[in-house]
Amino acid sequence: MAGGVDVGVLPQPFGEGFRDDPYAVYARLREQGSVHRVALPDGSAVWLVTHEADVRRGLADPRLSVDKRHAGDGFKGFALPPALDANLLNMDGDDHLRLRWLVAQGFTPRHVEGMRTSIRAAVDLFAGRLAARAAEDGTADVVAEFARPLPLKVIGDLFAVPEADRERFSGWVLTMLDPAGREELARAVGEIHRFFTALVAERRAAPGEDVLSGLIAARDVDDRLSEDELVSLAFLILMAGSENVQHLIGNGLFTLLTHPEQLELLRQRPELLPDAVEELLRHSLANQTAIRRFPTEPVEIGGVRVPAGDTVLLSLGSAHRDPARYPEPDRFDVTRADKGHLALGHGLHYCLGAALARTQLTLGLGALLHGLPGLRLAVPAADLAWTTTFRFHALRALPVSTAATPPPAGGRSR
Repeated sequence: MAGGVDVGVLPQPFGEGFRDDPYAVYARLREQGSVHRVALPDGSAVWLVTHEADVRRGLADPRLSVDKRHAGDGFKGFALPPALDANLLNMDGDDHLRLRWLVAQGFTPRHVEGMRTSIRAAVDLFAGRLAARAAEDGTADVVAEFARPLPLKVIGDLFAVPEADRERFSGWVLTMLDPAGREELARAVGEIHRFFTALVAERRAAPGEDVLSGLIAARDVDDRLSEDELVSLAFLILMAGSENVQHLIGNGLFTLLTHPEQLELLRQRPELLPDAVEELLRHSLANQTAIRRFPTEPVEIGGVRVPAGDTVLLSLGSAHRDPARYPEPDRFDVTRADKGHLALGHGLHYCLGAALARTQLTLGLGALLHGLPGLRLAVPAADLAWTTTFRFHALRALPVSTAATPPPAGGRSR
């Protein structure tokens, strides 16, 4: 039982067919209606919302809370130690606005523009390493050589992580993103928690110009956040900033390499790259659902009454392929007129790091496309390994070459 419902009789859409092609599953669900009571792989019962209009409204509906205190006995999402759980993804109302205002100071478009030179230097560094590995070995993995280390370098700069600590810092984060099991995940989370606690103490003794120093000042001078909130915010910035950008670069480059006519258009017209980034955020977003929500009162979504306390999953993957909003939604088109999407949120929980993510995507993809003109998949698209769950759909590796000879044909792009 989950949420008071016998989940054994509920549809379970996230099985093998979903892993093969999640978008085909979404299409069938949308035809049947917008809101579905379904079971997650762990047996938890949730309400899955699939129509774009309802997902968009749900993201902005204050009655759909992210605060786990409003949850029933159903799915509550990823469990963190209490000291790391006091972050924006678990807060509504005044507490959310208070923390959001504090964190936003480090992510304004003006501040991100000031980071542009350092981001470009990081992009050039990892693009150069990727090119060297491809030249030496014949192939290189974009995920391992570029998409993973780039956002970790940017976040490390944002927090001014000492150079001597960066290798172990990166190692813990990579373990959290792809753990071998629960024990390994718990160890990595614990190490990151201890690291941030120690870094806060160091930065408190010797403040700098970094984001963490700004948060510490708010904690110590104006008492506007608790110690747990301070460390939790640092943890959230790290995880959201590293995981999401990694997946966007990997999925995005794969999409471009499997749509050669669009790739060639971008190479001929580099001014279209910002438009391509927006289309990739719609078409190739790894995140399949937004953060889970819990109605604070009974709500009607898509004509369905959802009880208070039940878990609601707003499907971004389905919304972005909804033909009621996007003509030919499965088609990737960098010249698409409708640039709107929900990849970075909507309403109160709109992504604070949106400008930083867009900058990394634009500079990163631009460097790969224009600095490595012979870039191509090193294996057939059908041979690539994906991690596909109700939470995200992302490449595990993206082997490429810069040779002129294409890989054997095989499979369709996803």
